[in-house]
Formats: sequence, structure tokens, C-alpha cells
Amino acid sequence: MTQAPRLLGGRYEVGELIGRGGMAEVHLGHDTRLGRPVAIKMLRSDLARDSTFLTRFRREAKSAAGLNHHAIVAVYDSGEETYTETGGAEIDVPYIVMEYVDGDTLRDVLNAEGHLSPDEAARITQGILSALEYSHSRGIVHRDIKPANVMLTRGGQVKVMDFGIARALADVGATMTSAQAVVGTARYLSPEQAKGDQVDERSDLYSAGCVLYELLCGRTPFVGEPVSLVYQHISDRPAPPSSYEPTVPKPMDAVAMHSLEKPREGRYQTAGDFRADLQNARTNTPVSAAATASLAAAGGAAAAAAKAPAPVEQPRRDSTREIADRGRRPNHVGLWTAAVIAALLAILGVGYLVMNGQDETKLASVPSVRGFTEQAADQTLRNAGFVPSFRKVTSDATLDTVVAQRPNGGEPAESGSTVTVDLSGGPNVRTVPSVVGKTEQEARKILGDNGFDKVAVDPTRVDDTEYAEGQVTSTDPIENSAAPPTQTITLKLSSGKVTVPSNLEGMNFFAAQQALAKAHLQPADPPTSVPTSNSDLWDKVQDVPDAGKKVAVNSRIAISVYTRSSTVTVNPPPPPPTTTTSSTSSPTSSPTSTPSSTSSPTSSPSPTSTAPPSPTSTPPKPSTPSTPQTPPNR
Repeated sequence: MTQAPRLLGGRYEVGELIGRGGMAEVHLGHDTRLGRPVAIKMLRSDLARDSTFLTRFRREAKSAAGLNHHAIVAVYDSGEETYTETGGAEIDVPYIVMEYVDGDTLRDVLNAEGHLSPDEAARITQGILSALEYSHSRGIVHRDIKPANVMLTRGGQVKVMDFGIARALADVGATMTSAQAVVGTARYLSPEQAKGDQVDERSDLYSAGCVLYELLCGRTPFVGEPVSLVYQHISDRPAPPSSYEPTVPKPMDAVAMHSLEKPREGRYQTAGDFRADLQNARTNTPVSAAATASLAAAGGAAAAAAKAPAPVEQPRRDSTREIADRGRRPNHVGLWTAAVIAALLAILGVGYLVMNGQDETKLASVPSVRGFTEQAADQTLRNAGFVPSFRKVTSDATLDTVVAQRPNGGEPAESGSTVTVDLSGGPNVRTVPSVVGKTEQEARKILGDNGFDKVAVDPTRVDDTEYAEGQVTSTDPIENSAAPPTQTITLKLSSGKVTVPSNLEGMNFFAAQQALAKAHLQPADPPTSVPTSNSDLWDKVQDVPDAGKKVAVNSRIAISVYTRSSTVTVNPPPPPPTTTTSSTSSPTSSPTSTPSSTSSPTSSPSPTSTAPPSPTSTPPKPSTPSTPQTPPNR
């Protein structure tokens, strides 16, 4: 018999595992009260054992549930469930019920595409900043902004995740045990987090700047092992994004560099200021003077670095000695601070290896493929353990040869990561604009305004839950790729429909609900009941008449489910044995009378007299069994 689904809070059915992170597991769930799919995040049991963390988590979970913003994954509910461990000990595990978002994380997008266009990078970062501006106004600091915590829906809408959880974990005590390490992936860590100082809203803005940097050029401001990354965030100034991606305009460079200033007083003070400067950069409006100054300072540092000899440890020691020699006496405070930072780096390194070590993979040197043909570049990069992603750009170089790559040749990058390779498409090409989510008429106008007058529509409609009927789901060639203006751009339009799953028969009803929810459908309420006494079939789907058919999104689907029969059939016992009678004579009232062979049938007594019933007469009512037969419990 199928096991009943796990139920949290008497309301949320826990379905299949859809995600796993360093702190929690995420399951697809079903809200039985409102009939909608949800995501259920459950904290790891080793974190749930810490009473201080539980206290902080309860408070922060309530705060996160109060955040209601279009760029934040909604938190519907939270609670705790008591579980008995193998040894018999009981443990309270917190959970949070969240909005189920159909889309990809920004990390998945970057892994697939390497980097984004400057305008798209700015648009996504503005979405992140919009969420932060709202949460900061309510006293919530995220503390772990990174691509893995940002979702993009199928329509490109930004959704920031994990509000409250990161705040609760980061607030736990001052010690840094394996269950209390400072939270934040090392590549996106603010200097104050790296030093163990108290963080505020500006720490989130630094992390958002790291994300913007990666979106622009395909790499984070700093690379290396966790301990090295912590040190770089505290002490080093990154090169402008345009150093790695020449197409990044100077205003965007300026905004990125200003967001990454080391002292928090020197960077953007509010998410609104950061977002406004990004909008200026997108519209070719002058950015703030502070941002311009940050870029100028970065340029000076880059120029000095270019003239300096190969980096060794000695110059860094000389710099420390120079600071100590400025006064009449050595600056023991400075030396003491350096020692504290060194010790802190060691502690943080252990914490990161414990908590976030799974996010750091082995680094390898990216081979240079500039000037290679597409085939040669593909083979070279794959042999080195990287995944190439090709796109065509306007260039006077030989057609289909590599003119740029990100990361550049010789730079370290994670093994298995994507290397974006720009191929020359010739001088007379244009960039295909984004028209996804537009109607056919709107898409034709946008394409025409960008020089593409030849537009066709794919006759086969695409089943897509994200877009309404008639909206564009994709183009061929894809958006942001290079194509000559004479090329035909083919639009794929949404049917506005989905296909009813055809594999539901025989499935447990709860599993069928989950399958329908994934397809953006719902079962009819209530489903049709098909009673059966076979307990092996109870709660299983008997029939789905519309299986395989196309229906509108969010339709209710007729479904028949086997249920426990309300009655149980009891076979009657066999009739009692009777005395032997003549096959040719009728029973009489007197058992001693001799039947006459010549008497008529009407002269015999009635068969319904006191004689025992004949075997062919109506059987008596069955006797009641000594033990009542009842259906087994479900």
C-alpha cells in the first residue's frame, strides 16, 4: 500500500527533492488548503541542533514572511517539525514555505552563457537592487547575495531568494565553529564580512557589485582559493570589467568599480543610488562624480600594476614596513592588526572550507584561442576541460575566426566552466534584439527598427507556461547574436497551452497532483471516486480522460481515483443438508404418508407447509459471522 505523503503543519505535502545547498534542502510541495505548488526549504539537522540559531531563525523567518515585493521570492509560511532520530532523540527542524518559481538561477545562466550584454547585466542587477532597497527599508540585510540566490523566470523577471535565512545564520554569536561560520560565498564577500566586522546594508551593495562585475565580463572581481579570496577582498583593488570584456562601456565600468570600494563609506550608500547610476549608464547619461572618481582610481592602479614587476610576496612586506616607519616609533597597532587579520583569515578559511567548500572547485589555466577557427577553438578548450560557448560579433577579422574570449587566455577559471568565444561574423552584421514576451506585431516592429525586415513565424506553436498565447518564446537566430540584416528572423510563438501528462494512471494521487502542478495544471476538485475492495489500488489514479491532450494553462483536469469501498460483500454459507427424498414425489405434511403414483399434484400438501425447504427453494438468510468482516485500514 502506498505510503501517505509527508505533511508539514497539517497543510503542506512534501514532494520530490528539487534542490540542495550547503544549508538546506528544497522540496516541491503542495499547499492542500489553497491548492497551489510551493517550494519547501528545510534546514540541515546539524544547524537545527543549535539553540541560538533556532531562536534567530524563528525571528528572521517571521521578518522574511513580511517581505512582499515583486523581485523577492515570496515567503508564505514557516514552522518547525519535530523528528525522532535513529538513536531516539527528538530534534526540531525549521522549514520555510516559499513561492515556487519556474525558471533558472543566475548561476545556471552564467554557466551557460559566460557573461551577458552590458544592458542585460545592468537590468538584472537593477532587479536585485530593487529587492534590496525594499528589504533594507524594513531592516533586513541579506548577507549572501550571489548568482545562486537569484532566480530568473522564463520571462526574465528577477527574483531574489533566501531573505532571513542568511541574516539568522550570520547573526549567530561571535565564535566561528563549523555550525556558526560567517556566511557568504567567498567570491562575493564584502570586506567587512571578510574581517568579521558587523555588516549593514552597504555590505549587500558590495556583493551586488561583485554579481554585476561577473555579469559584465564572465568572472568575479577576484579568483583563487577561499583564504586568498578573503584577503583580496580586504586589500586588493580589482581591474575594471572592460579589462576582460572590451565591450563594457566606461560608464558601466565606473558604476561597477564604485560599488566595490573597500571602505563602506566610499561605495554606494543606498540601493537606490546604485540603481539610479546603473540607469544612467544604460541611457548614456553621466554617472555620479563618485563613480567616475572610482574608475579613475582603478585606472591608476591598473597602470601601476602594468609597470610593476611580476608579483611576489616581498613588495607586500615592503609596503607594511613603509607604513610602520612613518612615525618615530614602529606602529605596533598596525602590526597587531595585521596579525589579527592573518589569524582571522585562517579561521575563516576553515569556516569556508566547511560551509562553502563545495562551491569552490579546482582552478585551471584557460588556453588562448584568439585567431583560431571555430573547430580548433572548440577542440582546444574541451581538451583543457572547459565548455566553449560561441557567438558571432561584428568584426573586420577573417570570417568565423576567434576575435575575443572570456576568460582571457592564461587566466585561472573553474574546471568545467564556460568560456565565451566571440567569432567574427564579418563587418556587415547586426545584433538580434530581444523580443521574447512580445506579441508578433510588437516583435516585427522592434526587429524592423533594428534593421531586420525579413520576419517569419514558425507555424508550430510552442507549449510554454510562461507566455500567453501569441507571445514570442524565442527567435532563430537567438537574441543578442549577430546576423546580417538580410537574414530572416523566425519567431516562435506560444500556444498558451500545455499537454496533460499521460503517465498518471496507476500513480499515487499525491504524486499525480505534483506532476500536474509541474505542468501548471490542477486536478478536478473533488476527483471522481472509484470504489474498490482491493486495498492495493486505494489512492491510485484509475483514469485521466484528457491524458495527452493540450489544454489551457491552470486548467482543472478530470481524474478518477480508486477509493475504499463503503460496503463489503459477504458470501452466504451453503444451505444445510436435507433428507433424501424421491425425485418423483412432492413433500407432504405427513412424513409417513406414501405418495400415490396416480394422485394429482394439487392433492398434495403445499410445499410451504411445515416440511423442510426444498433445495431449490429460497435459501435462508446467512448467519452472522462470529468476527465481523471490515475493510482494512487505509
